[in-house]
Amino acid sequence: MYRWEITRAALAQRIFAIIRSDSYDHATATADTLLSAGLTTVEFSLTTPFALEAVTTLVREVGDEAVIGAGTVLDAASARMAVDAGARFLVSPSLDPEVIRTGHRYGLPVFPGVATPTEMVRALELGADALKLFPASAHSPRWVRDVRAALPQAALLPTGGVSVADAPEWIAAGAVACGMGSALSEGDRDVVAKRAAELLARLQDVAPADVC
Repeated sequence: MYRWEITRAALAQRIFAIIRSDSYDHATATADTLLSAGLTTVEFSLTTPFALEAVTTLVREVGDEAVIGAGTVLDAASARMAVDAGARFLVSPSLDPEVIRTGHRYGLPVFPGVATPTEMVRALELGADALKLFPASAHSPRWVRDVRAALPQAALLPTGGVSVADAPEWIAAGAVACGMGSALSEGDRDVVAKRAAELLARLQDVAPADVC
């Protein structure tokens, strides 16, 4: 798949799950629960022990049925290891040109972290495929709407502090997708499945607002 095809598939549901855990077993179990609940995009944070092994395992198990990526990718070395592990996309909390270059060298889309319009423009100049707005808790959907009035070409992914309740507001404000961690995955399988199904249904009905 080309980078743009992976990007489109990764963000198709307008939500992606972020797994940050204290163990490999818990991380893979959480991923299995979320995938079974209907989510099709999962990011494993590299702060999780054996995260790259988890990426490899999930990629092998799900094939083309889901898009598995690596998050908290801070430098070129980590980016290359994620590529070798089979990650389909890379996410970073910061804006590092070498992460973008490494991902693109091997055909992977990269979503670097940004927090200001200046960083957004710089990330676009570097060829970022989408922009992780981090932490989203420092901003608001109205802020996204205002920024996109000036930068409608910025594909924003609010992450960090996004809740199930306000995810549709971020999408309505113009975000292309939201990244969610424990707010999405806490609870047993039935609870997670019900929450995910309801959220996916709500997001399908949300249309991004026009920018002006």
